[in-house]
Amino acid sequence: MTKNRHIIVAALMLLVAALGAEALTMKDFVLGQCNPQSLGEMIPANDGACYYELTDDGSRIIKRNYRTGDAVAVVFNTATARDCRVNAWDGFEMSDDEMWILLWTNKQMIYRHSFKADYYVYEVRHNKLTKLSDAGGEEIATMSPDARMVAFVKDNNVWVRKLEYGTVLPVTTDGKRNEIINGVPDWVYQEEFGLLNGLAWSPDCLTLSFLRWDEREVPMYSLNLYEGACDPMTKYALYPGRFEYKYPVAGEKNSTVSVVSYDVENRTLKIAKLPIADDAYIPRIEYAKTSDRLMVTTLNRNQNHLQIFAVNPRSTVSKLIYKEQSDSWINLANADAAVWGDNTFTILSDKSGHTHLYQYSNSGALVKQITKGDWSITQYYGYDPVQRVHYMQTTQGGPLNRVLAKVDAKGVVTKISGESGTYSAQFSRDFTSYVQKYSDATTPPRYCVMSNRGKKLRNLEQNAEYAKKYTAGNIPKKEFFTVESDGYKLNGYMLKPVDFDASRKYPVILSQYSGPGSQKVLNSWRMEWEQYFAMQGYIIVSVDGRGTGGRGKKFESTVYMQLGKLESIDQCAVADYMAQQSYVDAKRIGIWGWSYGGYETLMAMSQKNSRFAAGVAIAPVTDWRFYDTIYAERYMRTPQENEEGYLAGSPIQKVADLKGRLLIMCGTADDNVHPANTLQYQSEITEHNKVIDMMLYTNMNHSINYCNARYALYLKVLDFFDTHLKR
Repeated sequence: MTKNRHIIVAALMLLVAALGAEALTMKDFVLGQCNPQSLGEMIPANDGACYYELTDDGSRIIKRNYRTGDAVAVVFNTATARDCRVNAWDGFEMSDDEMWILLWTNKQMIYRHSFKADYYVYEVRHNKLTKLSDAGGEEIATMSPDARMVAFVKDNNVWVRKLEYGTVLPVTTDGKRNEIINGVPDWVYQEEFGLLNGLAWSPDCLTLSFLRWDEREVPMYSLNLYEGACDPMTKYALYPGRFEYKYPVAGEKNSTVSVVSYDVENRTLKIAKLPIADDAYIPRIEYAKTSDRLMVTTLNRNQNHLQIFAVNPRSTVSKLIYKEQSDSWINLANADAAVWGDNTFTILSDKSGHTHLYQYSNSGALVKQITKGDWSITQYYGYDPVQRVHYMQTTQGGPLNRVLAKVDAKGVVTKISGESGTYSAQFSRDFTSYVQKYSDATTPPRYCVMSNRGKKLRNLEQNAEYAKKYTAGNIPKKEFFTVESDGYKLNGYMLKPVDFDASRKYPVILSQYSGPGSQKVLNSWRMEWEQYFAMQGYIIVSVDGRGTGGRGKKFESTVYMQLGKLESIDQCAVADYMAQQSYVDAKRIGIWGWSYGGYETLMAMSQKNSRFAAGVAIAPVTDWRFYDTIYAERYMRTPQENEEGYLAGSPIQKVADLKGRLLIMCGTADDNVHPANTLQYQSEITEHNKVIDMMLYTNMNHSINYCNARYALYLKVLDFFDTHLKR
């Protein structure tokens, strides 16, 4: 009897293991429970041997040794710091000499990435904590290199606190909401250029330079706000409120941007003299090695002509040191990777067709092209002057993979990681070691410390228990494949049900994003709704069409001036390919996408040869004339210059050709892709006597992720596909 009981228990344990995935719910997949462990922020220390980290509870900052993981020192502790009444911190920064720490708490989001918070300054030597300003609520607090001053923005004005004297001085006084912004970028710069801080201290700390946005001529945009059930706003219970801000749609007025420099000693302001058009962009400023070289990056409005000027902030005179032009658009991220040396600088460019590293003299003369080949640098980590080596992440393992490599003074490129999977790195200050993150399609992220020769020194987070749970045979696995469209071989992956039977006919959902430069098909770990839907009996397919990243500038630029055209041809070709497979029901193929992916869902379902039976478009652009200047014009130019392209790329203009059942969804407070996109599309649907499903999420932004809204959203998506692809 005892023996039989052991056999039964063992059998039950095997059954539980086999059905482990069945025990997982949709909540696990869409609310983050299936996410692997990651590392917190690790700030490299000056000594090269250590890094700083904030403890999980936000109460202490610990200095640890890279190689051993040992705690070298506790440099800040809320329990022992003088005058500390804060229990936990949201983040911190170290001063250049590591004798001061800037900390912030009570973080309140403004837009997707920007925030205001209560900032404090901690003096390590005297264990003293001081609040930056009495009222708090500052933005982009930035320490001077000598840590004697902190610049910050409040109410659209720049201020400087002198730590020695405890004084707070105004730098500007003309700041006003929806008119003049000093230091903090306007909405469209934040969203599309990723610029969050427009302040820059000179190396000698005598000058504070900053960007100033005059948005008075930018049209105002208004979004209605309601009480809602998620974090209810009771003041809008009976009458809706409004959120108003400046949002320039394609072809309309942008902010006028200027570079201003503040003389700390004389308290005077000067405006840089730049030979650029009034509608040009200034997406970056930063000082080089000396205080007379403020590097100012500019782009023309069409974003195909980039210039970098060296500006003397005292004389305001500028000198052009770098320029680049493109037949399509310039990828600003390449210029962002510029590193300024004593006599030369390095910069990334894709002018050869692939993104490579170039060296120029400080006067602007090309010294040499450092890397070459039919592959691209996807991240540049920096230069080690001792070993005379540049470190980078590349596509040398093919577009699906990301590998780590270095290039020496002779131009010899050596890989320091494997060639398959996705590797990334964060280097120590002296480049002797780095923290490596690795994953592939079947391996959850693994973190370890490596030497600069690629030798493992110690493991960090390995996600071992997580891997046991989610790499078992009961979770759908990615199968990579290629499909041809218009003579192009496109990369894709497929997720099949675990109990896949080739003799059966399965419904298919195409999951895509498709935006220029994006890449969904990567040999990296991801666990989300796609796996769960595959567990419900769907085959999930994702294919990166023309215009997506990882395959060089020519492939990416094919969509220039004609967004939506080639991407739709490619997604329809994928649907045709899947329809030819013996295990697919050709009449039950659907398509799904969010943001640009939602836009492409509408475009693909409106093609003459579309075979999609159902589609879900979440927060979609429905006409590029509704979207912001920087993004829309980068790829399409203005509507005035490219009317034909805008009309051809508008789902609203193609409503008559829409086939299959459609579910369209959006948040009513989406400040990125406005709900007007969805509402105008729905209005056109009504005019054509067509029937669609629609879901609105009250007061939700572009991410629709508050109060577990994602769960309700995916319940609706699954129910919709079950209704139209299964029944």
